[in-house]
Amino acid sequence: MADAPHIPVLLDEVVDALEPRAGETMVDATFGAGGYTRALLARGARVIAFDRDPDAIAAGRDLAEDAELTLVHDDFSGMERGVPEPVDGVVMDIGVSSMQLDRAERGFSFQTDGPLDMRMAQEGPSAADFLNTADESEIADVIYRYGEEPKSRRIARAIVDARPLTRTSELAAVVRRALGHRPHDKKDPATRVFQAVRIHVNRELGELADGLAAAERVLKPGGRLAVVTFHSLEDRMVKRFLRERSGSTPGGSRHLPQAVRGPEPSFEKVGPAIRAGEAELARNPRARSATLRTARRTGAPAWNTETGV
Repeated sequence: MADAPHIPVLLDEVVDALEPRAGETMVDATFGAGGYTRALLARGARVIAFDRDPDAIAAGRDLAEDAELTLVHDDFSGMERGVPEPVDGVVMDIGVSSMQLDRAERGFSFQTDGPLDMRMAQEGPSAADFLNTADESEIADVIYRYGEEPKSRRIARAIVDARPLTRTSELAAVVRRALGHRPHDKKDPATRVFQAVRIHVNRELGELADGLAAAERVLKPGGRLAVVTFHSLEDRMVKRFLRERSGSTPGGSRHLPQAVRGPEPSFEKVGPAIRAGEAELARNPRARSATLRTARRTGAPAWNTETGV
């Protein structure tokens, strides 16, 4: 799918957390290039792997000849549709994949020029559609919320003035001009904008919220959950989900009323957040921003709450 190989991040740590055994069923919620799936199959587990990107599914056809692997072309938020019975583990690797970033024609990166696309599923409105039709305030809100960019309004105004935009290089140039970026500056300001637009176009945070709730429903008691995130917005969502579902939300104090007791904990957290060590960082720089959080399913029913973002 790309000249550069995709290296699964925190692979050993994910496999250790999932503890796959022969005969167990695992869900790889974000198949990508199949790195986690291969490791799980090697341990003797059956794998049901999801991906909304048709290129990932097509590239995995040869691997799918393994009788123990089922590939499902679907969003991972809909994993219940492809899981016939409760499973022993779920792994989720959130965000854009190396194969998507490395292909200029997919339009995820400004490192090489390509169409302003960014659609993981390769259907629906593209990044260009959004940026060329949304009003200035909506564009600013997206850049501020998902890119955590304090100068979002200045950037949005520049984008509207420069429309129509059709290429990744055009968007990057508009952002740099708006913020006075110089070539020797350490960080390219286009990074935050591309992240924000990509998250919006693919509804990534909503998908993550729905996917966590779906994992809660498909895991059997004792089932293991492993979630790898790559930026603070995602990690905060996972951390908050596991804190709530494990009953670790702070209670009341003399300054605040006692929190109302919710449903029984559906998860128990397993250890602290895990980040890549120096050896992995040396061979895979993408791992630098990765965080792994893990939990184990209890026997309590899944919570009946809305998680939309």
